[in-house]
Amino acid sequence: MISWVKSTKPLKSRVAERGQVVIPKPLRDRLGVRPGTVLEFTEERGRLIAVKADGPSPTRRVWGCLGKDFDTDAFISEIRGKR
Repeated sequence: MISWVKSTKPLKSRVAERGQVVIPKPLRDRLGVRPGTVLEFTEERGRLIAVKADGPSPTRRVWGCLGKDFDTDAFISEIRGKR
């Protein structure tokens, strides 16, 4: 969960025709919201809640990093050595 430090002055943003909203820069900077950040939206007692989604799983982050021509069986045989 993101910790929230209440600003002394409310920050406002207008909803555009297509439903887009610009998150004010001071909030983006304070909360670490950068281009590509995925937000999850929920509604709670009439309030819109946006929370940074969990990042990709550790497996997803490394999936495919060894390339298509990597022979897993040969690698395992090499690191295990001869029986």
